Formats: sequence, structure tokens, C-alpha cells
Amino acid sequence: MRGTTVLAILGKDGVAMGGDGQVTMGETVIKGNAVKVRRMYEGKVLAGFAGSTADAFALFEKFEAKLSEFSGDLARAAVELAKEWRTDRILRRLEALLIVADKSSMFLISGTGDVIKPEEDGILAIGSGGQYATAAARAFVKSGVKMSSREIVSESMKIASAICIYTNANIVVEEIS
Repeated sequence: MRGTTVLAILGKDGVAMGGDGQVTMGETVIKGNAVKVRRMYEGKVLAGFAGSTADAFALFEKFEAKLSEFSGDLARAAVELAKEWRTDRILRRLEALLIVADKSSMFLISGTGDVIKPEEDGILAIGSGGQYATAAARAFVKSGVKMSSREIVSESMKIASAICIYTNANIVVEEIS
């Protein structure tokens, strides 16, 4: 998915998720302050997206319904959304990726049925700058520097925005501790 970066870190101090604000259409920046990370389920769950905005909002609604249906069970809601996304003829055409997290777990969800937990370092990223943000976050985590998950997300996103032309430095970070 081109056009954005979302990074999430599940640390000892909770979970932090950040997204840049750039929206592109082809090779043109059409908006610089979009919010791609939101709180759900009474503020207990974070969700971020990369891909088509309209598709992501449709998926946010479906995921929120799954959270309600399964009483906030993040893993169950993620698996059920992935199953429905993959098998439904209309949903299958949606072009987006989601990262969803609560204070104890986190998943990347795709339309091909993937529900992926992060590596042991607790870092997941999506979008065009995802690999840059992941590399920066892993460097901060492995260095042993005394930074909160929120600070690591913020600094890693700034690094990604300096490298990826589809990512800007207008970063929104949400956290749950």
C-alpha cells in the first residue's frame, strides 16, 4: 500500500500507534492532515489504516461491529473480520491494511485473510513508509534508550517521513496504557 505510514509498538508501558497525515492521489498530495489512527470500543482499542480511505472506513465500521459482537476480544474480532473480508464478494475488493491493538495484543489484518501478530519486539507497521518506521523503531528498542512507546513511535515516524515521499511529518499518535 502506497501513500501512508502507520506504526504501532506494544511495549511494557502499553501500546502506542501513530500515523502520518498525508493523503496522495497518484503523484499529488491532496491533504496533509488526515487522521489515520482512531480509538474504538470505548477507547480500549486503537486501529490504524493504510490504503484507500473509503475502504478503510468501511473496514473500521466492520471491525467495530466485530469488537462489540465479541465483547472487546481483539483476537476474535480480528480473525472474524479477516474471514469475512476474505470471503465476502464485495469486501474482498477493498484495498486497505489495518493494524489493531489493545494494551496487551496487536494484529495486522489484510483482505487475504492474514491476521499477523508482531515479532517479539512488539512492532508492526504498514504503508509505504512502514519498513523505514519499523527499522527506526527497532533501532530505538534495541539501543536500550529510555523512551516510552509513544516517544519511539513519534521519533520513528519522523525518520520515516524524512525518507518516504508518501509520508509527511504531520503525525498523530494515540496510546493506551
